[in-house]
Amino acid sequence: MEITNRQFWELGKDAAARERACGAGAPLTRSPAMPPSVSGFQAAYISVEVLIALVSVPGNVLVIWAVKVNQALRDATFCFIASLAVADVAVGALVIPLAILINIGPQTYFHTCLMVACPVLILTQSSILALLAIAVDRYLRVKIPLRYKTVVTPRRAAVAIAGCWLLSFVVGLTPMFGWNNLRAVQRAWEANGSVGEPVIKCEFEKVISMEYMVYFNFFVWVLPPLLLMVLIYLEVFYLIRRQLSRKASASAGDPQKYYGKELRIAKSLALILLLFALSWLPLHILNCITLFCPSCRKPSLLIYIAIFLTHGNSAMNPIVYAFRIQKFRVTFLKIWNDHFCGQPAPPKDEDPPEERPDD
Repeated sequence: MEITNRQFWELGKDAAARERACGAGAPLTRSPAMPPSVSGFQAAYISVEVLIALVSVPGNVLVIWAVKVNQALRDATFCFIASLAVADVAVGALVIPLAILINIGPQTYFHTCLMVACPVLILTQSSILALLAIAVDRYLRVKIPLRYKTVVTPRRAAVAIAGCWLLSFVVGLTPMFGWNNLRAVQRAWEANGSVGEPVIKCEFEKVISMEYMVYFNFFVWVLPPLLLMVLIYLEVFYLIRRQLSRKASASAGDPQKYYGKELRIAKSLALILLLFALSWLPLHILNCITLFCPSCRKPSLLIYIAIFLTHGNSAMNPIVYAFRIQKFRVTFLKIWNDHFCGQPAPPKDEDPPEERPDD
């Protein structure tokens, strides 16, 4: 009787093992797994991410609203800023919830996890291209002020914005077309005797290839545009300083006033670029360390700080606009008074026609 019980126990154990193996090979027939528990550290991470989202989304919606209601904010530069704000709204409303989901670490199919990871790549690229378009626009304003409005028309600005978003989708969705870690994950999956599409703990580095992130994303689509923007703003400041060093002419268009305003706006937009670089470069540097030094240990706290910087950058821009650009500040206050305080702001005269310098 003792032998029979032992045999029965062994048969039961083998049956359970076969059931687990069958479940691993056919995830659709498996009963739903219990959701992973959230640790105290993860709870703190989620709280910070939610706070960033609560600042980012309303602030950038306010930027888009201001561009819509204020005719003085309808030129190409502010349309590009509105496009940047759309990307920042999506970071708060889409990317941060997905980042929280990935941090919890659900078990998903490989391609499901890949689809969750790609939006951050799309929106990052959109932000970079919008910043590049803004830099080129400011350069044209100081380089060819008399011909600027004939060169940068609303139609061309709209085409540029659409082109930036289209290119962002192409760059950000490249991992979906094959440049990912599926082959390595598939080998490990099949080595365990499993079949079908791999089911993994959804993590960014598990699905996104570091070769793609470093060689293609960073070295081609992040670093060169950032360096180009630095050169453009240096040239913009040089042109403005050279014009301001000249005597103000006595003609109708006062170069001192025009270039003084351009200098203030250029400084604000250069600050936006600086904040973007400081926010995103740490994470890309960590990616380079992951690729070139796989054995190097990266402290978890450092990784979380880098992630907070990238997401927090979306909340910084409206604050900079409010404190540095008067047109935005006035429009923000008007929207607040008209729609939230119930005290309509007194009507203000439209901005006077823009000054144009002489040749």
